[in-house]
Amino acid sequence: MTSQRTILLVGESNAGKTHFGAQFLKRLMVKGCALKMSGAPTNLEAFTTALSCLTEGKSTDHTPANVYVESVWPITDEAGRYAELVWPDYGGEQVRNLVTQRRIPAAWRERVLEATDWVLLIRLHSLRSEDDLFSRPLQSFAAAAPQDEQSGYEPSDQARTVELLQMLLYLAHFHLDRPLRKPRLTIVLSCWDELETTELPPDLLASQLPMLWSFVRSNWVSPIVIGLSALERALSKTDPDLEYAARGPEEFGYVVLPDGVKNTDITLPIQRLMVDGT
Repeated sequence: MTSQRTILLVGESNAGKTHFGAQFLKRLMVKGCALKMSGAPTNLEAFTTALSCLTEGKSTDHTPANVYVESVWPITDEAGRYAELVWPDYGGEQVRNLVTQRRIPAAWRERVLEATDWVLLIRLHSLRSEDDLFSRPLQSFAAAAPQDEQSGYEPSDQARTVELLQMLLYLAHFHLDRPLRKPRLTIVLSCWDELETTELPPDLLASQLPMLWSFVRSNWVSPIVIGLSALERALSKTDPDLEYAARGPEEFGYVVLPDGVKNTDITLPIQRLMVDGT
């Protein structure tokens, strides 16, 4: 048995954390993946509620903004490697507020300090793609300066994500004088099915969010980028998908690995961390 790994999952509102967690849990329950539970998990209410919706062929509601509950899942892989997957269930607005308010709640502070691995969920389809000060020459903003001063400056989603990583690194006391080996960083591009692309996940991230990818490549030794479609198709909150309900949610969902290989085991982003961490 190797040393315990603690994995922190971070994602803004609408990034798909709850659906990913529910589908992940379902895979563990039916033993249809590379991982298995090695003990009793705690605080599963949010994920079992979401799973009940998926079983009926419907999507679930987002986690309320003021909620923060940690669900602890002891897991092992086929080689006996052990990890404690601490799956925080929180309103995605909390992540945005970390940057805008520049204050980190105690629950977040403790979890960041303990984490050996970071998994950042990004939903490219929902990000704003407009230019900001980081992606356009400064001169291009000169003429619009008076209007910008009146409306207030708001960084792009890309810039805010970079700042989030910088805040987490500062909080965890990591220095950027050399590329980091720990905490390892995995970027999961969620809702992959809605992107309708054949690009490799790292290439897509580089083309869509070049500043973020540049920051990540400069500061981590071997960052990983994986595509994820936890549901495989869009579901309604009110109108059930009869095929989904008949086949069961465990029959849907897939990941796209960095080399483009598609796999139906959506637990692989976590299992790869356990393998690479030994």
